[in-house]
Amino acid sequence: MNNLTKFIINKPVNEVFEAFVDPEKIGNFWFSSSSDRWETGKTITLRYDEYNAKIDIKVLEVRLNEKIIFNWNANGEGHLVTISLMELDHARTLIEVKEEGFNENDDEVAFQLLDNKEGWVFMLTCLKGYVENGINTLRTGLAKD
Repeated sequence: MNNLTKFIINKPVNEVFEAFVDPEKIGNFWFSSSSDRWETGKTITLRYDEYNAKIDIKVLEVRLNEKIIFNWNANGEGHLVTISLMELDHARTLIEVKEEGFNENDDEVAFQLLDNKEGWVFMLTCLKGYVENGINTLRTGLAKD
């Protein structure tokens, strides 16, 4: 079972790609920090300072300006996340986030799918604000109970 979210970002594909893989940029829209540049085979530590939390991800594949695939432990399970980028024209990028690994037999699967979908939509909204308009304060606006 998987979760799929798509957005159009009004920036060239290379700028959108760099926002994810560059540890200096990711803190402007998603996590507080990234321990290293995202490259195939690396284990990256991502931090959420606002929640005193961190998570390690295993980067399985990076294709320049096309795709990022990583594993992370979500909902106590290993999930595979594929971020695909498609250049629509020189100034627009279609980004697709697919998260796989949800247990369809789990009583909480509907909640998990919805919760994670909300997270991807929020992250992509923050990405759009950051790369299109330089807004880097949306990420910290999330209220978590």
